[in-house]
Amino acid sequence: MSERDLSPAFTLQDAREAGLTKDQVYSLLGREEIERVGRGVYVRPDALQPALTALAAATALREDATLCLTSALVHHDLSDAIPFASDIALPRGAHHPTGLANVTWRSFDPQTFHIGREFVDAGEGATVAVYSAERTLVDCFRLMHQEGSDIAYEALRRWLRRKGNTPAGLLKVAGSFPKALPRIRQALEVLL
Repeated sequence: MSERDLSPAFTLQDAREAGLTKDQVYSLLGREEIERVGRGVYVRPDALQPALTALAAATALREDATLCLTSALVHHDLSDAIPFASDIALPRGAHHPTGLANVTWRSFDPQTFHIGREFVDAGEGATVAVYSAERTLVDCFRLMHQEGSDIAYEALRRWLRRKGNTPAGLLKVAGSFPKALPRIRQALEVLL
């Protein structure tokens, strides 16, 4: 078995289940055919989109890992920010894995966690979850006290300029987040 038979992001346990020994994994690591991105988590860097490497590694540990907030804004081209770490959400109460490089874990309400969750290909069939642009905007307004109002308003401006985006679509998603809905309505009134 070679490293090409492994998923683009995998754990040591995944490698064992695929028939590789720990020594074989370390040999691949020594030949720089794979990279260690966290404790027991490896990636084939040539197989993944660089911007989604941390998310793919997080997904190898937790299937429900989802790109959110500023990192999702950048993914949707709604921000020019260069985040130091990927913002990755898990349902509140879920264990946040430790030892994963360049990840900021976020906890979101399990009741609304799956709203706006979309799946994209990170490379060679590795599927990762990213919140939709609308859900990300709602989260930025909902967590404005943490993320900053300038980020939320600039992202909303960019989103509104895109063809096919309508306030009704954003308000539909925002309807599931009663505390954020008034802020978004007010922002839309100001910007429209």
